Amino acid sequence: MPMRKVIIEIEPYENTKEAQKPMFTHISSYEVLEVLRVDHMKGLYVDLIECHLKENVSIDELDSIGNMDILSVIRSEGDKHICLVLGHETEDANDIFSELNLIYTAPSLISEDKVVVSFISDQKDMMRFVEIVKAHIGKVVNMTFKKSTYEKKVLLSVLTDKQREIMTAAYRYGYYDIPKRIGSEQLSEKVKISKPTLLEHLRKAERRILTEILAGSPELNE
Repeated sequence: MPMRKVIIEIEPYENTKEAQKPMFTHISSYEVLEVLRVDHMKGLYVDLIECHLKENVSIDELDSIGNMDILSVIRSEGDKHICLVLGHETEDANDIFSELNLIYTAPSLISEDKVVVSFISDQKDMMRFVEIVKAHIGKVVNMTFKKSTYEKKVLLSVLTDKQREIMTAAYRYGYYDIPKRIGSEQLSEKVKISKPTLLEHLRKAERRILTEILAGSPELNE
Protein backbone atom coordinates (compact mmCIF):
# COMPACT_ATOMS: atom_id res chain seq x y z
CA MET A 1 0.00 0.00 0.00
CA PRO A 2 1.52 3.40 -0.98
CA MET A 3 2.78 5.75 1.71
CA ARG A 4 1.69 9.38 1.84
CA LYS A 5 2.59 12.35 3.96
CA VAL A 6 -0.25 14.04 5.79
CA ILE A 7 -0.33 17.26 7.81
CA ILE A 8 -3.24 17.30 10.26
CA GLU A 9 -4.45 20.38 12.13
CA ILE A 10 -6.28 19.62 15.36
CA GLU A 11 -8.37 21.80 17.67
CA PRO A 12 -7.91 20.23 21.13
CA TYR A 13 -10.91 19.31 23.26
CA GLU A 14 -11.24 21.12 26.59
CA ASN A 15 -10.11 18.04 28.53
CA THR A 16 -7.02 17.83 26.29
CA LYS A 17 -6.22 21.49 26.97
CA GLU A 18 -6.54 20.85 30.69
CA ALA A 19 -4.20 17.86 30.49
CA GLN A 20 -1.68 19.92 28.50
CA LYS A 21 -1.59 22.85 30.94
CA PRO A 22 1.69 21.79 32.62
CA MET A 23 3.35 21.84 29.18
CA PHE A 24 2.50 25.52 28.74
CA THR A 25 3.51 26.81 32.17
CA HIS A 26 6.61 28.46 30.71
CA ILE A 27 6.12 28.27 26.92
CA SER A 28 3.44 29.48 24.53
CA SER A 29 4.20 26.93 21.79
CA TYR A 30 6.84 24.72 20.28
CA GLU A 31 7.59 23.41 16.81
CA VAL A 32 9.31 20.13 15.98
CA LEU A 33 12.11 20.91 13.53
CA GLU A 34 13.42 17.35 13.25
CA VAL A 35 12.31 13.98 14.60
CA LEU A 36 15.58 12.21 15.42
CA ARG A 37 14.45 9.03 17.17
CA VAL A 38 11.25 7.35 18.34
CA ASP A 39 11.35 4.25 20.58
CA HIS A 40 7.82 3.10 21.33
CA MET A 41 9.14 0.10 23.27
CA LYS A 42 10.71 2.44 25.84
CA GLY A 43 8.21 5.25 25.35
CA LEU A 44 10.97 7.71 24.43
CA TYR A 45 11.69 10.10 21.58
CA VAL A 46 14.43 12.58 20.70
CA ASP A 47 13.46 15.76 18.83
CA LEU A 48 15.01 19.03 17.79
CA ILE A 49 12.45 21.70 18.66
CA GLU A 50 12.02 25.47 18.59
CA CYS A 51 10.13 26.70 21.63
CA HIS A 52 8.67 30.14 22.30
CA LEU A 53 8.94 31.16 25.94
CA LYS A 54 6.38 33.23 27.79
CA GLU A 55 7.27 36.72 29.02
CA ASN A 56 9.86 36.94 31.81
CA VAL A 57 10.86 33.27 31.48
CA SER A 58 14.54 32.39 30.95
CA ILE A 59 15.58 29.20 29.18
CA ASP A 60 18.37 28.88 31.76
CA GLU A 61 15.73 28.27 34.43
CA LEU A 62 14.26 25.25 32.63
CA ASP A 63 15.41 21.64 32.83
CA SER A 64 12.33 20.38 31.03
CA ILE A 65 9.29 21.41 29.02
CA GLY A 66 6.31 19.33 30.06
CA ASN A 67 7.31 15.70 29.50
CA MET A 68 10.46 16.64 27.54
CA ASP A 69 13.89 16.89 29.19
CA ILE A 70 16.10 19.61 27.69
CA LEU A 71 19.37 17.93 26.71
CA SER A 72 20.96 20.97 25.09
CA VAL A 73 20.09 24.52 24.01
CA ILE A 74 21.48 24.91 20.50
CA ARG A 75 20.55 28.51 19.76
CA SER A 76 18.66 31.36 21.45
CA GLU A 77 17.20 34.51 19.93
CA GLY A 78 14.75 36.59 21.95
CA ASP A 79 12.00 34.30 23.20
CA LYS A 80 12.84 31.61 20.60
CA HIS A 81 15.14 28.75 21.54
CA ILE A 82 16.23 25.73 19.51
CA CYS A 83 16.66 22.76 21.85
CA LEU A 84 17.54 19.10 21.68
CA VAL A 85 15.01 17.27 23.88
CA LEU A 86 14.34 13.78 25.19
CA GLY A 87 10.60 13.18 25.42
CA HIS A 88 8.73 10.65 27.53
CA GLU A 89 5.46 9.40 26.03
CA THR A 90 2.61 8.96 28.48
CA GLU A 91 1.59 5.36 29.04
CA ASP A 92 -1.83 6.01 27.51
CA ALA A 93 -0.41 7.67 24.39
CA ASN A 94 2.14 4.91 23.94
CA ASP A 95 -0.53 2.22 24.24
CA ILE A 96 -2.79 4.00 21.74
CA PHE A 97 -0.28 4.96 19.02
CA SER A 98 2.52 2.37 19.29
CA GLU A 99 0.73 -0.15 17.07
CA LEU A 100 0.46 2.32 14.18
CA ASN A 101 3.21 2.37 11.57
CA LEU A 102 3.84 6.13 11.45
CA ILE A 103 6.99 8.01 10.46
CA TYR A 104 6.75 11.36 12.22
CA THR A 105 8.06 14.36 10.28
CA ALA A 106 8.07 18.16 10.28
CA PRO A 107 6.19 20.45 10.39
CA SER A 108 4.63 19.71 13.75
CA LEU A 109 3.44 22.50 16.05
CA ILE A 110 1.93 22.35 19.52
CA SER A 111 0.23 25.30 21.25
CA GLU A 112 -2.57 25.61 23.79
CA ASP A 113 -5.25 26.07 21.13
CA LYS A 114 -3.83 24.22 18.12
CA VAL A 115 -1.90 21.07 17.34
CA VAL A 116 -0.36 20.38 13.93
CA VAL A 117 1.12 16.92 13.42
CA SER A 118 2.83 15.52 10.32
CA PHE A 119 3.67 11.95 9.49
CA ILE A 120 4.08 9.45 6.66
CA SER A 121 1.98 6.29 6.61
CA ASP A 122 -0.30 4.14 4.50
CA GLN A 123 -4.02 4.89 4.21
CA LYS A 124 -5.08 2.36 6.84
CA ASP A 125 -2.86 3.67 9.65
CA MET A 126 -3.57 7.27 8.63
CA MET A 127 -7.31 6.82 9.02
CA ARG A 128 -6.85 4.90 12.28
CA PHE A 129 -4.79 7.82 13.60
CA VAL A 130 -7.58 10.25 12.68
CA GLU A 131 -10.14 8.05 14.45
CA ILE A 132 -8.01 8.00 17.61
CA VAL A 133 -7.53 11.78 17.50
CA LYS A 134 -11.29 12.38 17.16
CA ALA A 135 -12.03 9.98 20.01
CA HIS A 136 -9.41 11.17 22.50
CA ILE A 137 -7.69 14.44 21.53
CA GLY A 138 -9.66 16.95 19.50
CA LYS A 139 -11.47 18.01 16.38
CA VAL A 140 -9.67 17.54 13.06
CA VAL A 141 -10.08 20.88 11.29
CA ASN A 142 -7.80 20.36 8.28
CA MET A 143 -5.84 17.63 6.51
CA THR A 144 -3.26 18.28 3.79
CA PHE A 145 -1.77 15.46 1.73
CA LYS A 146 1.64 15.53 0.09
CA LYS A 147 3.75 13.11 -1.86
CA SER A 148 6.03 11.17 0.44
CA THR A 149 9.70 12.07 -0.01
CA TYR A 150 10.99 10.37 3.12
CA GLU A 151 14.52 9.05 2.89
CA LYS A 152 16.16 7.69 5.99
CA LYS A 153 19.66 9.09 6.35
CA VAL A 154 22.42 7.57 8.46
CA LEU A 155 23.60 10.64 10.36
CA LEU A 156 26.58 8.80 11.81
CA SER A 157 28.06 8.71 8.31
CA VAL A 158 29.11 12.37 8.71
CA LEU A 159 31.45 11.43 11.59
CA THR A 160 35.02 10.22 11.51
CA ASP A 161 35.58 6.59 12.51
CA LYS A 162 36.86 7.66 15.92
CA GLN A 163 33.97 10.06 16.55
CA ARG A 164 31.50 7.36 15.57
CA GLU A 165 33.21 4.84 17.85
CA ILE A 166 33.18 7.22 20.84
CA MET A 167 29.59 8.41 20.32
CA THR A 168 28.31 4.86 19.88
CA ALA A 169 30.08 3.80 23.08
CA ALA A 170 28.66 6.82 24.93
CA TYR A 171 25.14 5.87 23.85
CA ARG A 172 25.63 2.18 24.62
CA TYR A 173 26.97 2.79 28.14
CA GLY A 174 24.22 5.29 29.01
CA TYR A 175 26.08 8.61 28.81
CA TYR A 176 23.06 10.18 27.08
CA ASP A 177 20.47 8.58 29.37
CA ILE A 178 18.43 10.70 31.80
CA PRO A 179 19.80 10.35 34.44
CA LYS A 180 23.21 9.35 33.11
CA ARG A 181 24.24 5.76 33.79
CA ILE A 182 27.89 6.66 33.30
CA GLY A 183 29.92 9.84 33.66
CA SER A 184 32.66 11.16 31.38
CA GLU A 185 35.43 9.93 33.70
CA GLN A 186 34.15 6.34 33.72
CA LEU A 187 33.38 6.45 29.99
CA SER A 188 36.92 7.60 29.17
CA GLU A 189 38.23 4.55 31.06
CA LYS A 190 35.88 2.28 29.10
CA VAL A 191 37.12 3.54 25.72
CA LYS A 192 40.72 3.89 26.96
CA ILE A 193 41.31 7.55 26.20
CA SER A 194 41.72 10.60 28.44
CA LYS A 195 38.67 12.49 29.65
CA PRO A 196 39.59 15.75 27.79
CA THR A 197 40.07 13.80 24.54
CA LEU A 198 36.75 12.00 25.05
CA LEU A 199 34.87 15.26 25.59
CA GLU A 200 36.53 16.82 22.54
CA HIS A 201 35.47 13.87 20.34
CA LEU A 202 31.89 14.05 21.67
CA ARG A 203 31.60 17.82 21.18
CA LYS A 204 32.89 17.61 17.60
CA ALA A 205 30.61 14.66 16.84
CA GLU A 206 27.55 16.41 18.29
CA ARG A 207 28.35 19.56 16.32
CA ARG A 208 28.73 17.63 13.05
CA ILE A 209 25.42 15.85 13.55
CA LEU A 210 23.59 19.06 14.46
CA THR A 211 25.16 20.86 11.49
CA GLU A 212 23.85 18.09 9.23
CA ILE A 213 20.37 18.30 10.79
CA LEU A 214 20.18 22.09 10.58
CA ALA A 215 21.71 22.41 7.10
CA GLY A 216 19.53 24.71 5.02
CA SER A 217 17.46 25.83 8.00
CA PRO A 218 16.40 29.48 7.47
CA GLU A 219 16.95 30.17 11.19
CA LEU A 220 20.70 29.74 10.71
CA ASN A 221 20.77 32.43 8.02
CA GLU A 222 18.98 35.10 10.02
